[in-house]
Order: sequence, then structure tokens, then C-alpha cells
Amino acid sequence: MTIIDGKKLAETLKTEIAAQVAEIKAAGGKIPHLAAVLVGDDPASQVYVRNKVKSCEDVGFTSTLIRRPADATEEEILEVVNHLNNDDDVDGFIVQLPLPKHINEERVTLAIDPKKDVDGFHPVNIGRMTLGLPTYLPATPFGIMTMLERYGIDTYGKDAVVIGRSNIVGTPMSLLLSRKGNPGDCTVTMVHSRTKDLAAHVKRADIIVAAIGRPHFVTADMVKDGAVVIDVGINRIDDPTHPKGSRLVGDVDYDAVAPKSSFITPVPGGVGPMTVMSLIMNTLKASRKEIYG
Repeated sequence: MTIIDGKKLAETLKTEIAAQVAEIKAAGGKIPHLAAVLVGDDPASQVYVRNKVKSCEDVGFTSTLIRRPADATEEEILEVVNHLNNDDDVDGFIVQLPLPKHINEERVTLAIDPKKDVDGFHPVNIGRMTLGLPTYLPATPFGIMTMLERYGIDTYGKDAVVIGRSNIVGTPMSLLLSRKGNPGDCTVTMVHSRTKDLAAHVKRADIIVAAIGRPHFVTADMVKDGAVVIDVGINRIDDPTHPKGSRLVGDVDYDAVAPKSSFITPVPGGVGPMTVMSLIMNTLKASRKEIYG
């Protein structure tokens, strides 16, 4: 059993990207610039954005954090988006989700210029991904595909089961795994909360991507020997033995499933760090105009 160490891989990628940025700087080129918009004071969102800003600093990017209070109007956020769309120095930006309930997330996402949508959520970029065209891939699926590639995991002709059908992870993940290439060329089944006999589908999988948002949902009896297990879940559960009274776990019962797996991602330290690095990689592409010219 091999642990897919997302934290270690993210550090390797940081070193590689920092070297590329140093070359750009030495040649007098423009330093990549990522901006983040944070609305309100959601603790998880603050952590995510802080990690993204730190990663920018680590690789030598310029980063800008724009904060707005939780009671900011939708129009105010759309004004910020419009400003960033038209700021030639900003190569890419994200609006951290979730947004306060009074703000329409779809309207905000649609307002982002696809050329600067380094989160890969705009319908134009989703459409390009679906057609196999160059695009900014959604960060978490991009991170997972990078993990599979860097760890040399053979996906050709494998049966892959994606648990969850969200637009952020499940749906794009199923498309990417089915695409031609390696990683890719899988026969993909996407299961969800309405799937009948879900466990039977998962049991036959060579590759499992768990992104359903339920702690320890995937148990050992659902996993065949030698399966590759990618755990996207981040769930906080009560744990009186932990100093904070709680701890983070994934959608997979790691302790029970790991011995049966050929490869497995831990939580924390697996997919999470790679999601942040995917944003950095997309921003580098944006700065080089690799997608849209």
C-alpha cells in the first residue's frame, strides 16, 4: 500500500513553479498575479484563502486579497468582479465559495471573465473541458489527475467509480477519467445518493473517487483488494480524545480501507494541498496565455 502524499507533492510542485517564476523574473517578464475575493468571515473560507495566498508567496506570485463584509450586496460583489475582469495586471482570480445566502453564486460565477476563471467553474471552461479542449480545469479534479500522473498510477482500461455528482468534483472527475490519455481511458460509473445498491458498484472499482461529503462512508467491505482510493471528503467529527474535541476525516474509513488499497490518499494531507496547487498551476497558464492566447 502506497500513501499518495498530497502535501509532499504540493511542495515539489511549488519548487518547480518557483523556478519557472524566477526565470520569468530574470527575463524581465510579468510576474503571475492571482487575486482572491473573500466575502464574510466563514472560518473554513478564511483558511482556504489564507493557504492560497501563502502558496502564491511561496512560488513568487503576486497575490491580492480583496475582503468584503458578509452584508455586502450582490451588486457590490459584481462590481469587484468587473474591476478584476478589467485589471490587466491580474491574470486570474477566484471568488471564494460559499457566498452569503443573499448573493446569487451562479450570477457571480457567470460574471467572471472565462479567461481569468482559474477556478475552472465558468460554463465556458466547463464546456471546453467536456469537449477535451485546452481549459482551466476545476481545481480539485485537476489536483487528482496530477496525483495519478505523478504517482505513475495506470488508469488505462480501468473501472473507475466516482461517488458524488457535484459540479465541483464528481461530474468533472467522471469526465476527466473517461477522456483519452493517461491518466484517463477509464470506464467510469458515477454513483450518488439515489443509486441503487451503491456498494456493489464501488466494490468492483479499480479506482474509487469518494466525494459524497459523508464521514467514513466508504468502508472496507465496499473496496476490493488492490483498489486505488482517492478521498476528497473533508468532514469534522467529534473526538473527545483530540485536543480540540474534534478532528478531520474523509469520506473513506481510512484505517480499515488502507490495508486493502494499492494507493490511497489520507485526510488531511491528501487531495486538499493539491487543490490549492491546481489554482497556482491554472494561474501560471493564465499568465502565459496558454489557454486563450
